[in-house]
Amino acid sequence: MGYEIISSGESRSFPTGDPFLAAGTPGASVTIYLGVPHQHDPAKAAILIELDTECLGVHTGEDSGLEGSNVLGFARFRTGDRPPSNLIELVRQPNTPDAAIDAARDVFERAGFEVVLCADRAGRILDRLTRPKYNDALRFLDEGLATAEAMDLTCRLGLGYAVGPIEQVTSGGLSRHYDITTALFEVTGSPGYAPARRAAVAKARDAKS
Repeated sequence: MGYEIISSGESRSFPTGDPFLAAGTPGASVTIYLGVPHQHDPAKAAILIELDTECLGVHTGEDSGLEGSNVLGFARFRTGDRPPSNLIELVRQPNTPDAAIDAARDVFERAGFEVVLCADRAGRILDRLTRPKYNDALRFLDEGLATAEAMDLTCRLGLGYAVGPIEQVTSGGLSRHYDITTALFEVTGSPGYAPARRAAVAKARDAKS
């Protein structure tokens, strides 16, 4: 199934030069919006909106748990300024038609991406799972439990992680971590998402520069 891209500026999912951008076809049955407001069109097989930390409902509105149309959200997982991963988190609403989900999944899978389907919740799957872990590691560092190198080595050797938590969160940008955890904390109120001190310091330094 073909797709068209309507874009304005840089996309976190598909940076400039990404081959996915060049393969779009104007007028295709699936429309992907990157950084611009979407236009409702029930004739489309699917309309896809790139998400950052916000929920899809911010763009579509919500209706007492009855929301859902051919409009879906998505985010290609990316740690800070590192290159995007091959994973697409596809966001549905309670009444999103299966046909729209299938069309969206087809577009991404044909392009070689792995697709996981999730409900419209702040943080989706990966950020909800990983951000408390990063906060814990940063707090352990502040408490003097272990050095950053020791924690990363323990997680690599003991838990089989490819990259340790301190290395991962710092290479992805502590300021970006602050933005994501702040958004999650505001929505959930869970202490695990409260930004760690080092992330708050990094954000304040960025604001001064």
